[in-house]
Amino acid sequence: MRHLAIIGGGSWGTALAIVLAPRFERVRLWVYEPDLVERMRARGENDVYLPGFRIPDNVDVHNELGDALRDVEVVLGVMPSHLARPLYRQMAPHLSPAIGLVSATKGLEIGTLRRVSAVISEVIGPRFPPRVAVMSGPTFAREVARGDPTALVVASLDHEFAQTVQSAFSGPTFRLYTSLDPVGVEVGGAVKNVVAIGAGVCHGLGFGSNAMAALITRGLAEISRLALAMGGHPRTLAGLAGLGDLVLTCTGELSRNRTVGLELAKGRGLEEIVSSMRMVAEGIKTTSATVDLARQYRVEMPIAEQMHAMLHLGRPPREAIRQLMDRALKGE
Repeated sequence: MRHLAIIGGGSWGTALAIVLAPRFERVRLWVYEPDLVERMRARGENDVYLPGFRIPDNVDVHNELGDALRDVEVVLGVMPSHLARPLYRQMAPHLSPAIGLVSATKGLEIGTLRRVSAVISEVIGPRFPPRVAVMSGPTFAREVARGDPTALVVASLDHEFAQTVQSAFSGPTFRLYTSLDPVGVEVGGAVKNVVAIGAGVCHGLGFGSNAMAALITRGLAEISRLALAMGGHPRTLAGLAGLGDLVLTCTGELSRNRTVGLELAKGRGLEEIVSSMRMVAEGIKTTSATVDLARQYRVEMPIAEQMHAMLHLGRPPREAIRQLMDRALKGE
């Protein structure tokens, strides 16, 4: 592979452009905001989403999808989940069967409850059967951009394509493992954000390590139950896209979803918190989709239910935690 397109110029998309640039002859980064595109071209830096990191010379920044997708072999989607369907619809006329599609979006589509890879197949499928993989794992954009060692999973039902992506993307600081379980990888990557909001609440209420360890462990149990009900594999949830990403997002100070929970525990309103954030906290929208999926698959997910009640029904954070502790006693 010589040419890569990255669709989404937030912190994660920009970090991926930086770390993957040495692996490709040209990287084309599509950014939504025209004014940001101009500044990135002029200054060589994403001063909104990832300030302080130089964009390599072989990364071309675009605002037109057609320009970004011209003559590429692989497309890496890094857009928020609620924008996945409209963006892939816009991309469809510019794609061909030879182009591989990799989704690094961590979220679920509200309403349809679709995983992003399923959205891609629905949108592109009428034109041709797309080659689709998903990429996830414990990653903070700033750490990836500065070259910290990072490990992720790339999953596809097409194992040859997953291996191709693994070989093309892996480098000295960026290591990919392959998987045949896109369901587990995507569910793990999406639902960990819901649990991370709860982790922020625990920290904001002043609870210690006992509470955090319990939340992470029981949160992993919930994620695993849902993933398995949807066709995922247990070992996926014990790996980088499950436990690894969950621990990072629940404990790391760079976690946007943890920050949402932390600020709610301090008494701030959700609208105020969201309006003060430059980047999307996927867990807010994913909480509703997770609760709906749990009902659809008849899976018990009490942490997700309490986060939903707190975010969307006005339940106070301390009351949400109390209701989790007051549930009927049971075996592990």
